[in-house]
Amino acid sequence: MEATVIVTFLALAQYVLFGIMVGSMRQKYNVPAPQETGPEPFERMNRVHLNTAEQLIVFIPALWMHAYYANPLYGAIIGLFFIAGRFIYRAAYLKDPKSRGFGFMMTFSSSAVLLIWALVAAIRTML
Repeated sequence: MEATVIVTFLALAQYVLFGIMVGSMRQKYNVPAPQETGPEPFERMNRVHLNTAEQLIVFIPALWMHAYYANPLYGAIIGLFFIAGRFIYRAAYLKDPKSRGFGFMMTFSSSAVLLIWALVAAIRTML
């Protein structure tokens, strides 16, 4: 379970980092809180941060269900792909939002694999 804790920490730290990046861009582009609109680079980073929160809502429970019912180490490895995918998503979205697909698919696929594997393992345990 230690690997699951570490990956959870890394995913949350990444989210905090993205939030810090939004705050930095607020200062750089003079976008006062709670304003959500401003120059496009700010809006893109803000959207990356918000989308990461949306993805974490599925990823973290999926990671922990997988750790409990299936295999914590394999789940943590899949979780590292999620984190890498978020960095790829961020870089692509900041450059050109239309190019975000690969990073998005890495994160979505990671969560989907964790969820399906956890469900199958839970059903097997129940039977």
